[in-house]
Amino acid sequence: MKFTRKAQAQWKGSGKEGKGTLTTASKVLNSTAYSFHTRFEDGEKGTNPEELVGAAHAGCFAMKLSFLLGEAGFTPNTLDVGAVVTFEDGSISLITLNLVGDVPNISSEQFQKIAGEAKTNCPISKSLTADIKLQVTLA
Repeated sequence: MKFTRKAQAQWKGSGKEGKGTLTTASKVLNSTAYSFHTRFEDGEKGTNPEELVGAAHAGCFAMKLSFLLGEAGFTPNTLDVGAVVTFEDGSISLITLNLVGDVPNISSEQFQKIAGEAKTNCPISKSLTADIKLQVTLA
């Protein structure tokens, strides 16, 4: 399977005082604000690239895990995934995926193993150079 997805960024002004917008083809993001302040500080309304990477990674991982669980004969009730993205020295150095899963009839060991496979093989994980840690809890 091959497909493409599109997004657009527009930036106006200097790096510190400027502001930008992000728009996706689906319009889920539609002129969504981002700036130096939304990226490196707290309080201003808007998003930032690291937050979007975290959301993309959490979503991709959850979907991959659901597929792998299905292949193993399990159907999750819920997979709650949080992503903590660490930015340091000019790059994303670490992403910690925090998984809480409610999966009937699976052992903790099976769940850990399948979750590890999803972490390694989700397309977003495979595209990143940052270290990726996984914390797994079976509810």
